[in-house]
Amino acid sequence: MQTTFVPALSKMLVNRKTSFKDSHPLSDFGPDENLNDNADIDWVNKPWVRGLLRFCAFLSLVSVSLNTPEMFALSVHLMYVTFIFDLIVTFLFSAEMIAKMHIRGIVKGEAPYIKDRWCQFDGVMVLCLWMSLILQVFEMTKIVDMYSYWSIMRFPRPLILIRLFREKLKFQLPKQRIETIFKRSRNQIINVTTFFLFFMSLYGILGVQFFGELKNHCVRNGTDPRNVTKADLMIPDYYCSRNPDYGYHCTSGMVCMQLELSNVHRGFDGFDEFITSFFTVYEAASQEGWVFLMYRAIDSLYTELAFVYFITLIFILAWLVKNIFIAVIIESFAEIRVQFQQMWGSRGSATDSDSSQVIQCEGNSWKMVLIDENKAKGFAPPFFQKILCSNFFHTFFLLLVFANAITGATLSFRGQADVRNKLDGFYYAEVAFTVLFDLEVVFKIWCLGFQGYKKRPFHKFELLLAIGTTLHIIPQFYRGHFTYFQVLRVVRLMKASPMLEDFCFKIFGPGKKLGHLILFTMCLLIIASSISLQLFCNIRNFNKFGRFDQAFMSMFQILANKGWTEVMQITMWKTDRFYPIVAIYFIFYHLFVTLIVISSFVAVILDNLELDEDIKKLKQLKAREQVTESQQKLPMRLRVFTKFPNHPQMVYLYKIPGDFSLSQIRESVMRQFSTPEVNLTVDIQEISEESTTLVKFSPVKLVRQDVSGSKSGGAMEKRSGITLIVRDSAQQKMQVCGSTQLVPSGPKSLLSQQYQLRMDRRSMRGSRPGSLKTRSTAKENGDIHLGKINSSILNRTRTPDDYDIKVWQQRKQQAEIKRSQQEEDLRENHPLFDTPLFTVGRESQFRKVCQMIVNAQYNHTLRDPITGKELNSKYKRIHKILGLVTYLDWVMIMVTILSCISMAFETPKRRIMNTPELQIAEYVFVICMSIEMGLKVLANGFFFTPKGVVKDFGGMLNLFIYAVSVIFLCWMPQEVKRDSPAQVFLLLRCLRPLRIFVLVPHMRKVVYELIRGFKEIILVSVLLVVLMFMFAIYGVHVLGGKLHKCNDPNITTKEECKGRFFQKVFVTQMKIPNGTESEAGFFVPRTWSNPYNFNFDNIGSAMLALFEVLSLEGWLEVRDVIIERVGLEHAIYVHVFVFMGYMIGLTLFVGVVIANYSENKGTALLTVDQRRWLDLKGRIKLAQPLHIPPRPDGTSFRAKMYDITQHKKFKAATVFLILVNCGLLGVPWKSSNARQTFILGSVSAVCTLLFLCEVIIKMIALTPKGYWTSRRNRFDMLLTFLGVIWIILHFTFNLTGQEGDANNVFGVIIIVLRFCTICGKHAALKMLTQTVVMSVLKSFFIITGMFLLILFYAYLGVILFGTVKHGYNLGRQANFQTTPMAIALLFRIVTGEDWNKIMHDCMVAPPFCTNVGNIWESDCGNGTASIVYFFSFYIIITYIVLNLLVAIIMENFSLFYSNEEDALLNYNDIRNFQNTWNIVDVNRKGSIPVRRVKFLLRLLKGRLEVDLEKERLVFKHMCYEMERLHGGMDVSFHDVISMLSYRSVDICKSLQLEELLARQELEYTIEEEVAKQTIRNWLDSCLKRIRAKLPPQQKEHTNLISNLRATNEQPLFTLTEQPSSAAESSEENRNESPVVRTRKKGMVELQPPNILVQPPPPPTQSPTLRTSPRIEKERPTLKKRSGRLSSGSNFKGLTVNLSQTSEIKGETLAVSPLQKTFTESILIGENVSTNIQSWWGDQFSQNEQEK
Repeated sequence: MQTTFVPALSKMLVNRKTSFKDSHPLSDFGPDENLNDNADIDWVNKPWVRGLLRFCAFLSLVSVSLNTPEMFALSVHLMYVTFIFDLIVTFLFSAEMIAKMHIRGIVKGEAPYIKDRWCQFDGVMVLCLWMSLILQVFEMTKIVDMYSYWSIMRFPRPLILIRLFREKLKFQLPKQRIETIFKRSRNQIINVTTFFLFFMSLYGILGVQFFGELKNHCVRNGTDPRNVTKADLMIPDYYCSRNPDYGYHCTSGMVCMQLELSNVHRGFDGFDEFITSFFTVYEAASQEGWVFLMYRAIDSLYTELAFVYFITLIFILAWLVKNIFIAVIIESFAEIRVQFQQMWGSRGSATDSDSSQVIQCEGNSWKMVLIDENKAKGFAPPFFQKILCSNFFHTFFLLLVFANAITGATLSFRGQADVRNKLDGFYYAEVAFTVLFDLEVVFKIWCLGFQGYKKRPFHKFELLLAIGTTLHIIPQFYRGHFTYFQVLRVVRLMKASPMLEDFCFKIFGPGKKLGHLILFTMCLLIIASSISLQLFCNIRNFNKFGRFDQAFMSMFQILANKGWTEVMQITMWKTDRFYPIVAIYFIFYHLFVTLIVISSFVAVILDNLELDEDIKKLKQLKAREQVTESQQKLPMRLRVFTKFPNHPQMVYLYKIPGDFSLSQIRESVMRQFSTPEVNLTVDIQEISEESTTLVKFSPVKLVRQDVSGSKSGGAMEKRSGITLIVRDSAQQKMQVCGSTQLVPSGPKSLLSQQYQLRMDRRSMRGSRPGSLKTRSTAKENGDIHLGKINSSILNRTRTPDDYDIKVWQQRKQQAEIKRSQQEEDLRENHPLFDTPLFTVGRESQFRKVCQMIVNAQYNHTLRDPITGKELNSKYKRIHKILGLVTYLDWVMIMVTILSCISMAFETPKRRIMNTPELQIAEYVFVICMSIEMGLKVLANGFFFTPKGVVKDFGGMLNLFIYAVSVIFLCWMPQEVKRDSPAQVFLLLRCLRPLRIFVLVPHMRKVVYELIRGFKEIILVSVLLVVLMFMFAIYGVHVLGGKLHKCNDPNITTKEECKGRFFQKVFVTQMKIPNGTESEAGFFVPRTWSNPYNFNFDNIGSAMLALFEVLSLEGWLEVRDVIIERVGLEHAIYVHVFVFMGYMIGLTLFVGVVIANYSENKGTALLTVDQRRWLDLKGRIKLAQPLHIPPRPDGTSFRAKMYDITQHKKFKAATVFLILVNCGLLGVPWKSSNARQTFILGSVSAVCTLLFLCEVIIKMIALTPKGYWTSRRNRFDMLLTFLGVIWIILHFTFNLTGQEGDANNVFGVIIIVLRFCTICGKHAALKMLTQTVVMSVLKSFFIITGMFLLILFYAYLGVILFGTVKHGYNLGRQANFQTTPMAIALLFRIVTGEDWNKIMHDCMVAPPFCTNVGNIWESDCGNGTASIVYFFSFYIIITYIVLNLLVAIIMENFSLFYSNEEDALLNYNDIRNFQNTWNIVDVNRKGSIPVRRVKFLLRLLKGRLEVDLEKERLVFKHMCYEMERLHGGMDVSFHDVISMLSYRSVDICKSLQLEELLARQELEYTIEEEVAKQTIRNWLDSCLKRIRAKLPPQQKEHTNLISNLRATNEQPLFTLTEQPSSAAESSEENRNESPVVRTRKKGMVELQPPNILVQPPPPPTQSPTLRTSPRIEKERPTLKKRSGRLSSGSNFKGLTVNLSQTSEIKGETLAVSPLQKTFTESILIGENVSTNIQSWWGDQFSQNEQEK
């Protein structure tokens, strides 16, 4: 059998490349090019043949891109050229296909041709080529028209480009792993897409029911609604409302009429029915054209309804749901990155050459030097070699580059004459610069040699620039396309900033990832453009897809997500009947490129910003040290007092009996020991520091010192054992631990796998580690005295791994003590320290009253002070909000909000100067803030106090706002001129909403998170500014002065541009005829000028235009104008800038903001496993017990009903019924169409009755009480109850008119709410809904902060632009006349809807406006203020604040969306635990007794299952842990699942340092105690067997074990299993003394109850483990001890309090201090071993000797 298998295997390996690595088969996903060696057709395997076929694929793509009727109209010969190329390519690919069929076989064979996917692809391409050839023959013979629909047959041909790159798809990875990764990513994308479609459907239904058909237009009287022309419409076209209560009403002479036009004429967007509404919602969700839909709805219906609908649509769909795609792509990319790291390369350090580096000392600094870089490999003498290596040489040429950039930027144009004169002074300057840079290149080559010169990539770049700029100075090429080489010199300036250079390398990484993604995007664009070209090239006179360049620009326009609706709508209008298919095509393409491709760029940048796993671990320790150092320093305003001489406060003592007079004593010392009989009198005499002698004495020992650790061998062993755990934790995390969870393969559960992993590491580690507990005391002079630690032991056992941990722990304690001690020293030695205004006494009653008022705060206890458990509260969030700030701050928050509301009523016509009501609100605010500032200053001081009012930027902002308010209130200027101090004060007064940032702590945290990451944001801004600067210089040199043109399109020269002409005006977007009358317009004078919004005549205008292009607003106008006035080839300039700025530049903002948010949250330095552990703890915290009763026993009717309700088909039928019910809302329910509404309502009533049946069945199955426990069931029952009420109203009362509409709205709301319940019935939708909801909750303060910024800018806008005259975009619906209108306009600007056009409208200046003195009467704008206003707002809100939402969504996505293959607990495991808990927790309280934990653990199945036969020790450890942590009390749902989560993960990899130390210590203690108890039980069983064999007279003398037990501690609890009755009786007799349990982050602190010490029993007794009922009765009390730890063990967070009483026969024995010391020596002495193996050996040998 083996002989036949080997040839078959070898033959298979020949046919298919397969390799093996680490016993895993590795497979490629590229084409199978290794065919059988056949001499007849060996040419197929030749490399040159494969290269030729790849070239043919590229040639085929070029041919099909040229094969359009419009291209053939330009050149007839092109038709025959493409035919010849297609013929050659078709024959070559056909020959390849025939050869492969001959080798493989067509159907039969080892690898038949038809069954291979790549072969199928090649066959389809060959078939398309033959069809294209035949079609082209028919077209050349005029049998088929060139503009016929048959050309669509060519659309699959562009896919042949895949053959160029498919060989790169060979992934040398396990095939199963690759398939798992792609399957997971595909499932996530499908789920998120489904979630997105769910919300689109929801808003589509709401749009249909809220708005319906918006067909009302203002037309002339007597207009036929079926035959409307542009002459009948209002100019411009307005939607209107026929209801006088809302909407827009037409002017006189016009009437509001509902037009009866088709979708082709009226437009394809609207809310007529569900399909159209769904399409419109998608357009609005892309933030493209949504604002005009909102204006249309505002003019037709209620304003508030339209605002709420569209703003929530943008917020939920565009800002929340669509950003989940970014989270999916980033998480999938992170998973793929680990597997493909070898293919992309590691993120190493930035090395410019292959040379090695050494460290050299230069003065007082050290630096890395490339030893091979400057070796003399050229022909230059050593003197010139030194010049090359000097800093002067490099600095000189950097300054030369800077001078070249400044010179190029100073070029400007004022007319067309400057354009014609190229050889000006700038030309000769450029020649001089070019010569110098060429000499630099020659000099470097001379010094380094050509081979040494080209080693560095940067030298290659310099050489390329030198060649390009040399060609550029040729007069024919000057200021042409070679100008790119001139502006690229600016890149060399990055060498002047190492920070910027390192940041660029970190962002762009090795370059392969970003390069591959750019290549993929370009290939996708080319393929999509060519496919779209063949689909729509048959449309005559269509300039969007007539040629390949037009198709490419149109598809790139969709990729850039700007104006894509215009491309889609025009194409839909041109295709007429096929517009639904066209819409689906463009929507799918837009969805893919904007959500998948753009998110991939963000994922790549975030991946480059990600640190390596080992660097993260090192930086975690470094970050702790930095925090420790920062905590130690006092602020500069407090350190000022150290510059003054000390003047301590002294007091006199009197009424003290004695014969001797006492000297003055420090007040701080006497205040500690003063009694009512001792009076203190303050000595106000100044005592110079020189006359005071300070003598230090040893402190008086007022309290008995602790027992010295040297007397206890156990304590010393525990203290010295810290080195072991430190070394183990560090080494295991760096060596054994990897980047992923190490889970052994096999059928074991997670618990057993992790236990086995712990045991394996334990065998490598050795003995048990201890923990470090540093005790420190502070002396009076501030010195820090650490507790006694045996330094010899620490020095002997110290290793480099544990040094940082020890130092950090000690420094943290020292920093806290030292900082507080510094403040105490200043308070004692400087009487004016901490005295408000240097006048209010530090301890005065007046200040205490002020402090009490200022610091009064709502305090709600959330935890039990005795047990430490969290209390259940129904209004927990309300209590937290009430306790967020003090009462005074709450009052000022309300006052500030009311004042902001009052400011919102201010308008240019209704000003505060002439409105008494607004003045009263201003007075109230100033008075309240005066009281607040006064109280805070008197309580906490002004500046030179620890809690001064002006201690930070928030305090300065408070003071500034207060000062501005007071000055403005006293001034109240009646006339405000432009740029006057009065206008400045008006603008500064708008800062008032920002005061809420200061008053609310969480708002301050938002600002702090933004400011902390400002360095990276500034670096990204610098990169984008450099990019704009480079392209701006190019634009000035190439396009400057060339964009001037006459505004009359019929005039082409400047000389003819005189007089006036008739300018047509825009009327409507509807495709309707013009009518019989002439088109609307007016006469305007001809002018020769630049475009209205932009130009490239100077560097400033070019930078302004490029910033607008960078925001993707107005770039289409820039592109079209350049194509029209300069040429098509210059459109490449705009497209390259948009691609680099949008695809790379703007995604940098997203990546940097997300990275900074992660860093501020503390997750940036976490490894992959640590992040997963945090997510798991978050999921566990949010998980709750099920509220559904378990299945009833037996086969009763209720049990059958229960099985029916829990069946998948029943749940699927319920979801289907909900969808059917919601499908009835696909058309509007209006009373105007009563018959249709009645039929739909009747069907909905049937659905409601079926839902009622569902409720009844569930109540039977779950019982009414069990049904009511579930919130979802209660919500369903409420909806069903409301549905029954609606049925009664619908059929009983014949409601018409407004009452009928109200009834219909009531029914629609019920159906929509029921539609929302689908999210809770689908697992993926539920998790994604939780992600969105939690993101909204966590981003509440960010959203609030964004609204406050918008409100601040709205106030500014009303003052600056409230009276500006209307322009092209600033009009009736978009203006700054009132604060609400300004907020709506700013929200529009946040989404980027024509913000640049509004900015230009606000820049209007004379003579186009009237400028008067008072700003309230002038209708002119402000150019400088407009640029600053709109630029700052757009950058802060759009680029920074909105990206914080993406970061929060990413955080919550990883929290909720777990993977089923994760080594940690996933949702299935948590669900299984919930079901098991539901069985045990019969009372539905959320907690069970500790004794039931054993039963719960036995019932667990799946990955949490524990086999009691094979893994009994794990079971004992878990039971003991619950008993130890809770001391016999009830355990909650989260207590048990938290224990299981710790047991199911690799704590060495998942836990951070502090939490890891505490957890390891706890597990070691549990293992020791369980092992010792097991030994005791075994010894007791042996003793029982021995005593059973002894005669009765010898049993009385067998008390050895009893005496041994008496001198040792009693067992914590019995591990032997008891019957249920015995357990219940034990529970009843249990003592109810509570165990104090406190928890901190990262550790567990236990304070066990008193330990009872029993003396040996009398000889008359014969004690065994269960000798008498009395001992058994006392056993439950002994079980309640939470730990068997000695007082000298020094476990971190564990303290043991020895009891001084012991109960024997009802008597109480008092334990003296001497007996206590003796007890301690027994319990924690040297006889107690910390190694369980040695202890076991001693007991076993002793037992053998006794036998």
